[in-house]
Amino acid sequence: MMESLGSLKSSIFDKEEKKQQYQSHVRGLNAYDRHKKFMKDYVQYYGRAKKTCGDLPIKTDQDTLREGYRFILSEEDEMDSTWEKKLVKRYYDKLFKEYCIADMSQYKKGKIGLRWRTEKEVILGKGQFICGNKKCDGKEGLGSYEVNFSYVEAGEQKQALVKLVACKRCAEKLVYRRQKEEQSKSKEKDGDKRKREREGSHDSKDDVYGKSDDKKKKGKKDASASGGNDEDENFEAYLEGMFP
Repeated sequence: MMESLGSLKSSIFDKEEKKQQYQSHVRGLNAYDRHKKFMKDYVQYYGRAKKTCGDLPIKTDQDTLREGYRFILSEEDEMDSTWEKKLVKRYYDKLFKEYCIADMSQYKKGKIGLRWRTEKEVILGKGQFICGNKKCDGKEGLGSYEVNFSYVEAGEQKQALVKLVACKRCAEKLVYRRQKEEQSKSKEKDGDKRKREREGSHDSKDDVYGKSDDKKKKGKKDASASGGNDEDENFEAYLEGMFP
């Protein structure tokens, strides 16, 4: 009995020491390196026989629409869960349907196609730490934009506000058509104004042209809620800065 109790205490001590070592290591990583660490650990903990990201096959957009996006966890996984396992699972769960990938090949026509990320893209950080335009691998100057995504799931039409991360060059493509339309309207207004001035009519000029059509982009609220207990809040501290 005493031997069993001593073994239990030793196991608890080892578990706590491992947790502290893991926390210390994670604190020293930047957001992208933390992402890679968590994804590697997630595949190790929950991936089972699944292939690593380097061996995952390239999938078409149509393939993506037909498949699921999460590892399937067994009851055994849930029962045998350390703090480290819970942390990487919490992170992976937050990524589920958080970001999307954009097809900007017809951006000049105002047509931007959206789809969910593949498993490979989630693991690589595509659309989160790498530009979400499927033809761009930019990592510098990324911005996060909230877009309305219409999709079909299990035969049901759905809509969701999701994040699209884009570099500056690709972000301009998102608003290209709207900017062109606004420029066209502005030219028409300028033409009307010059015509009025030539006709000598300056009355109520401020009333006609005083309003600006420019639209300022509103800052987004942080979508992540604070944890309900100390352990949840502790998790959030290690996920800070990982959701652009």
